Amino acid sequence: MSTGKKSPAAIDAAELPALRRRITPVLIAGQILGGLGVATGVALASVLAQQVSGSEALSGLAPTAMVAGTALLSVPLAALMTARGRRPGLVLAYVIGATGAAIVVLAAALGNFPLLLLGMAGFGAASSANLQSRFAAADLAEPDRRARAISLVVWATTIGAVLGPNIAAPAGRSASRLGIPETAGPFLWAGGVFLISALVVALLLRPDPLLTARALAPAGEDTREGRSLRAGVRAVRESPRAQLALATIVVAHTAMVSIMSMTPLALSHHGAGIELIGLVISGHIAGMYAFSPVMGWLADRLGRLSVIGLAVGLLACAALLAGTAGASHGRTAAGLFLLGLGWSAGLVSGSALLTDSVPGPARAAVQGLSDLTMNAAAGIGGAAAGLIVSRTSYGWLNAVGACLLLPLAALIVYRSLTRSRADTGAAGSGGGDNARPDTPNAPAVPDPAGSATTD
Repeated sequence: MSTGKKSPAAIDAAELPALRRRITPVLIAGQILGGLGVATGVALASVLAQQVSGSEALSGLAPTAMVAGTALLSVPLAALMTARGRRPGLVLAYVIGATGAAIVVLAAALGNFPLLLLGMAGFGAASSANLQSRFAAADLAEPDRRARAISLVVWATTIGAVLGPNIAAPAGRSASRLGIPETAGPFLWAGGVFLISALVVALLLRPDPLLTARALAPAGEDTREGRSLRAGVRAVRESPRAQLALATIVVAHTAMVSIMSMTPLALSHHGAGIELIGLVISGHIAGMYAFSPVMGWLADRLGRLSVIGLAVGLLACAALLAGTAGASHGRTAAGLFLLGLGWSAGLVSGSALLTDSVPGPARAAVQGLSDLTMNAAAGIGGAAAGLIVSRTSYGWLNAVGACLLLPLAALIVYRSLTRSRADTGAAGSGGGDNARPDTPNAPAVPDPAGSATTD
């Protein structure tokens, strides 16, 4: 007797539009919940770390531990997704995140700083799930709509992520009634939200998008040898476009995490309370997620390279505003908003370009490598941020963040010149704009989703 459910192998290309419409709302729901949990906890992470450790210099280690956990867990989670599909990897990530949140609460109650860092590392697994969900949206997307598919799932995080910092205060008050430090209360709530996210994905993300994309790939294209992390490294090494995409994601994320992680502490030094800090972080997160569909549309219409250039400009303006804000909370808020907007432009365009630039079998491995690299770099940046602020100032931290953009700007200029020469040659041979290497119109590699669609 049929149950009405199909295995990935039983789905044909004609069913792809309906399948996309069914899978996308599940990814959106998971992103809303996951974003709510992560943002609720991270809003006061550096403040909690300072209270538990008693040291301002160590306050940056809490968000750094979270980013490090995201980085370290991204590889085994990507390996699990490569072998078993997106669903089991996302579910496990949210469960680990919930466990990490519980450990943070315990560490705060005991005043144990090393245990707090361990919990923050586990908490970072939920952030890894949120990041990997954007690639799940791209698994079955048409190549010329891939950036928009990624941006839609990124956008969904807005709802939970903007709400999260603003419920940090009531979450803290509710936890204090249980004898838990007020600044640890948001993590108690976050753990429960992560468990709900895991349940939603486990029950509803069916059929698995990654396994379905593989089933629809041309015969012989998908091989197990192409799915290893080593194959992912090789794919990036062999593609200049993939290298630019990876550099964009890494630099944008590192600059954002380094500056954002120290902003609550800087605001606190200038007299801001928890509610105002939550408001500023909410504006920052709105910049990160709310305008991502615009960034996706621009990346699909104008090309990935154009939006990468926009990301560099926005991040530079953000560092200038926040770094010179001083006691002006409004100027700091404006800088943080632009910081989020620049991150969004870099993440969406970089993720789409990365997916465009590598062979289908290696994509999951490359995507895991991307999250490992971006979060490892951001972890180092977050740790350095605490030291920079303690020894110099928040303004100098923003100056260092702006300096990180210079190598990426140089890569963009080099890539633009290379593309101009390629366009000139393509025009002479009839290639025209479709030959531009940073647009999705002419993928450099076979695309399992694109080859299967009939749209």
